[in-house]
Amino acid sequence: MAKVLVVDDEPEAVELLVEFLSSKGYAVLTATNGEEALRRVKEDRPHLVLLDVRMPKMDGMETLRRIREIDPEMGVIMVTAVNEEDVGRKALEMGAFDYIVKPLDLKYLERSLWYKITTMLMK
Repeated sequence: MAKVLVVDDEPEAVELLVEFLSSKGYAVLTATNGEEALRRVKEDRPHLVLLDVRMPKMDGMETLRRIREIDPEMGVIMVTAVNEEDVGRKALEMGAFDYIVKPLDLKYLERSLWYKITTMLMK
């Protein structure tokens, strides 16, 4: 079973993603900030991370940079409430697999997750 780490400081967003991903058969882990996310990445080694861009203390971009130091191959999909093309472009340059704007298109998210996890498991 593929493990997905959901990192978001908004409880409603976490709850929605946990329910959706669990219903699709994923094992879902959660973190509410960047520091907790890095700890979960080291301890639990998820297959993929859904990472909010805007969080207090350590934002998603810094968290992404540190995840890359831990595991350059880990799948990361950035999630944000603000459609900022420059942030999205920078996230992709830093190694994010995808960049999705809230409100989430769950069908698109499901396809993106499936594709990334399938390609990772084939390696």
